[in-house]
Amino acid sequence: LLITNVTLNNSKLITMAIKITEECINCGACEPECPNNAIYEGGVEWAISDGTSAKGSFVLMDGSEMDADQKNAPLSTDTYYIVPNKCTECQGFHEEPQCAAVCPVDCCVSDEAYEEAVDALTAKKAKLHG
Repeated sequence: LLITNVTLNNSKLITMAIKITEECINCGACEPECPNNAIYEGGVEWAISDGTSAKGSFVLMDGSEMDADQKNAPLSTDTYYIVPNKCTECQGFHEEPQCAAVCPVDCCVSDEAYEEAVDALTAKKAKLHG
Protein backbone atom coordinates (compact mmCIF):
# COMPACT_ATOMS: atom_id res chain seq x y z
CA LEU A 1 0.00 0.00 0.00
CA LEU A 2 1.47 3.33 -1.08
CA ILE A 3 0.51 6.34 0.98
CA THR A 4 1.71 9.91 1.00
CA ASN A 5 5.35 10.73 1.36
CA VAL A 6 6.27 12.79 4.39
CA THR A 7 9.41 14.90 4.40
CA LEU A 8 10.82 17.63 6.56
CA ASN A 9 11.32 20.91 4.75
CA ASN A 10 12.48 23.93 6.76
CA SER A 11 11.16 22.26 9.92
CA LYS A 12 7.65 21.91 8.46
CA LEU A 13 6.05 18.56 7.87
CA ILE A 14 5.37 18.33 4.11
CA THR A 15 3.12 15.74 2.50
CA MET A 16 1.96 15.17 -1.05
CA ALA A 17 -1.61 15.18 -2.27
CA ILE A 18 -3.17 11.99 -3.52
CA LYS A 19 -4.03 11.27 -7.15
CA ILE A 20 -5.76 8.36 -8.83
CA THR A 21 -3.72 6.81 -11.60
CA GLU A 22 -4.95 5.39 -14.90
CA GLU A 23 -4.74 1.91 -13.36
CA CYS A 24 -8.08 2.72 -11.66
CA ILE A 25 -10.65 -0.02 -12.29
CA ASN A 26 -13.59 2.30 -11.46
CA CYS A 27 -14.72 0.13 -8.54
CA GLY A 28 -15.82 3.22 -6.57
CA ALA A 29 -14.48 1.97 -3.23
CA CYS A 30 -12.63 5.23 -2.59
CA GLU A 31 -15.44 7.72 -3.15
CA PRO A 32 -17.56 7.10 -0.02
CA GLU A 33 -14.42 6.96 2.17
CA CYS A 34 -13.37 10.56 1.47
CA PRO A 35 -14.35 12.85 4.36
CA ASN A 36 -14.11 15.90 2.08
CA ASN A 37 -16.04 14.55 -0.89
CA ALA A 38 -12.91 15.25 -2.95
CA ILE A 39 -13.31 12.10 -5.06
CA TYR A 40 -15.57 12.09 -8.11
CA GLU A 41 -16.53 9.55 -10.71
CA GLY A 42 -15.02 10.22 -14.13
CA GLY A 43 -17.06 12.70 -16.16
CA VAL A 44 -18.84 14.21 -13.13
CA GLU A 45 -18.55 17.97 -12.49
CA TRP A 46 -17.22 19.05 -9.08
CA ALA A 47 -17.74 21.94 -6.68
CA ILE A 48 -15.96 22.93 -3.48
CA SER A 49 -19.32 22.92 -1.66
CA ASP A 50 -20.15 19.30 -2.58
CA GLY A 51 -20.26 17.45 0.73
CA THR A 52 -18.69 20.32 2.68
CA SER A 53 -19.96 23.34 4.55
CA ALA A 54 -17.92 25.77 2.40
CA LYS A 55 -19.93 28.73 1.17
CA GLY A 56 -19.20 31.88 -0.80
CA SER A 57 -15.71 32.69 -2.00
CA PHE A 58 -13.10 29.96 -1.52
CA VAL A 59 -9.35 30.53 -1.98
CA LEU A 60 -7.71 27.75 -3.98
CA MET A 61 -4.19 26.37 -3.51
CA ASP A 62 -2.87 28.61 -6.30
CA GLY A 63 -4.24 31.74 -4.58
CA SER A 64 -7.12 32.24 -7.00
CA GLU A 65 -10.70 32.37 -5.77
CA MET A 66 -13.91 30.71 -6.86
CA ASP A 67 -17.43 30.49 -5.55
CA ALA A 68 -17.81 27.32 -3.50
CA ASP A 69 -20.97 26.40 -5.44
CA GLN A 70 -19.37 26.87 -8.88
CA LYS A 71 -19.59 23.69 -10.97
CA ASN A 72 -16.28 22.81 -12.60
CA ALA A 73 -15.30 20.54 -15.47
CA PRO A 74 -14.30 17.00 -14.51
CA LEU A 75 -10.56 16.44 -14.03
CA SER A 76 -10.95 13.03 -15.68
CA THR A 77 -13.59 11.56 -17.95
CA ASP A 78 -12.52 7.91 -17.80
CA THR A 79 -11.67 7.17 -14.17
CA TYR A 80 -12.40 8.43 -10.68
CA TYR A 81 -10.39 11.51 -9.78
CA ILE A 82 -9.43 13.56 -6.72
CA VAL A 83 -9.83 17.35 -6.60
CA PRO A 84 -6.55 18.58 -5.02
CA ASN A 85 -8.22 21.75 -3.72
CA LYS A 86 -10.53 19.58 -1.58
CA CYS A 87 -8.07 16.83 -0.58
CA THR A 88 -6.66 17.12 2.93
CA GLU A 89 -5.05 13.66 2.83
CA CYS A 90 -7.57 12.84 5.60
CA GLN A 91 -5.68 15.10 8.04
CA GLY A 92 -7.83 15.61 11.13
CA PHE A 93 -10.03 12.65 10.22
CA HIS A 94 -7.86 9.54 9.88
CA GLU A 95 -4.28 8.35 10.39
CA GLU A 96 -3.84 7.73 6.65
CA PRO A 97 -5.60 8.65 3.40
CA GLN A 98 -8.64 6.42 3.28
CA CYS A 99 -8.77 6.24 -0.52
CA ALA A 100 -5.34 4.59 -0.53
CA ALA A 101 -6.30 2.32 2.35
CA VAL A 102 -9.33 0.85 0.53
CA CYS A 103 -8.10 0.82 -3.09
CA PRO A 104 -7.88 -2.79 -4.31
CA VAL A 105 -5.37 -1.96 -7.07
CA ASP A 106 -3.23 0.61 -5.20
CA CYS A 107 -3.89 3.40 -7.71
CA CYS A 108 -4.33 6.13 -5.06
CA VAL A 109 -0.76 7.42 -4.87
CA SER A 110 1.22 10.52 -3.97
CA ASP A 111 0.92 13.40 -6.40
CA GLU A 112 4.26 15.20 -6.56
CA ALA A 113 2.58 18.17 -8.25
CA TYR A 114 0.85 19.13 -4.98
CA GLU A 115 2.97 19.44 -1.84
CA GLU A 116 1.39 20.95 1.25
CA ALA A 117 2.44 21.33 4.86
CA VAL A 118 0.36 19.44 7.39
CA ASP A 119 -0.71 22.75 8.95
CA ALA A 120 -1.95 23.91 5.53
CA LEU A 121 -3.97 20.71 5.16
CA THR A 122 -5.46 21.23 8.61
CA ALA A 123 -6.38 24.81 7.68
CA LYS A 124 -7.98 23.55 4.44
CA LYS A 125 -10.03 21.06 6.46
CA ALA A 126 -11.25 23.90 8.68
CA LYS A 127 -12.24 25.99 5.63
CA LEU A 128 -14.12 23.06 4.09
CA HIS A 129 -15.95 22.05 7.24
CA GLY A 130 -16.36 25.35 9.08
